Amino acid sequence: MISISLVFGCYGETAEDRASLLETTASIRDAFARGDVNAIAALHDPAVVKYFGGSNVVLGRENLIKGLNETFKNSKMEFVENKVESTMFHGDTAVETSIFAIRVSFKDGRPAVVSRGRAMVVYVKSATSPTGWVSIREMAQAAPEEK
Repeated sequence: MISISLVFGCYGETAEDRASLLETTASIRDAFARGDVNAIAALHDPAVVKYFGGSNVVLGRENLIKGLNETFKNSKMEFVENKVESTMFHGDTAVETSIFAIRVSFKDGRPAVVSRGRAMVVYVKSATSPTGWVSIREMAQAAPEEK
């Protein structure tokens, strides 16, 4: 289930920015479900840095592509939850925090697992993005306990 509760505001926000950022985040989730590495890469800046906890850090789009190719050889990933906690615009930058859940189905027949987390993603406007925004920094951690 994808649920979205939005909090927008700050300097420079426009309705167009809001709509194109929503399109960007939906496009990323959709590309993951399809296993479309090129579509995912197109929505990330060449200098993207992703922090996934501990020493699990992805530096740059090329390393992102390598990791996604390996991941999709062995599994399928689908976002089953995406609840936006807050979104802030500041000029050509947007920062979004969300609670997400991803179902990982393994191609070797192991049972699927669902991982929940909280992410903070920094997006910047980009003329090369198909949606107008790219992720440039991301940090994910365990999600808070469900009540």
